[in-house]
Amino acid sequence: MPQTAPLPRTMLLIDTERFSDRDDVQQALLRRMLFSLVDRVLLTAGVDQTMRLRADRGDAVMELIDPAVPLTTLLRALLTDLPAELRAMNRMAASSTQLRLRAVLAGGYVAIDEYDGWVGTDLNDACRLLDADPLRAALRERAGDFVLCVSESVHAGIVRHQHTGIPAEEFTHITVLTKNGPLPAWLHGPLPTLAKPSAAPPPAGPAPVSPAPAPAPSPAGIDFRGTNHGVVANRVEGGISFGDSGGRR
Repeated sequence: MPQTAPLPRTMLLIDTERFSDRDDVQQALLRRMLFSLVDRVLLTAGVDQTMRLRADRGDAVMELIDPAVPLTTLLRALLTDLPAELRAMNRMAASSTQLRLRAVLAGGYVAIDEYDGWVGTDLNDACRLLDADPLRAALRERAGDFVLCVSESVHAGIVRHQHTGIPAEEFTHITVLTKNGPLPAWLHGPLPTLAKPSAAPPPAGPAPVSPAPAPAPSPAGIDFRGTNHGVVANRVEGGISFGDSGGRR
């Protein structure tokens, strides 16, 4: 019977890069490669078929793992065994069937409903991390074929404590923007270019001083320079100085 009440689970999600760019024959081979790889790595971590549930997503796989499996053991397998197995597999594969993977390891509560569907906010968050731009960009920019992200709870409970084989200094904090708000997580390895904080813009300099407006041109006619004593009824009264002659007219 399905367990409709939420239970604590360890969630492992793995997705294939550029799966839809391949033809049907190549996709079928990539799926076999992915499933075989995940099976071997989980078995190395002590996770047999009785301790896991799998959801097939075509180009991706989701595993619900019994929380009795130590997270330290599982995380070490993802940091060491999976990349080594993947390198060996790709060495024997054609260039058109190179398998490159993004993975998320998270913990939380998941229920399985009467339709065998998996339900839980923690699972939703893990899916958003798997599809996040920083994770995609990290895989594009790196020479290796695998990139791993862990949830905030996995980092707080396991990674930051420096367990053997789990170097906390190799994880970098990221924030993924989702429709439900920012989602913190930790990326293994350096940040991709798009996730690095941009340099602060240079401080703004003083505002340029506008030149003083040019004096309004004199009305058409004579350019009077000097002084006069008034204009009355279109008649100039008093002496007027023209130019610098010093003469009076």
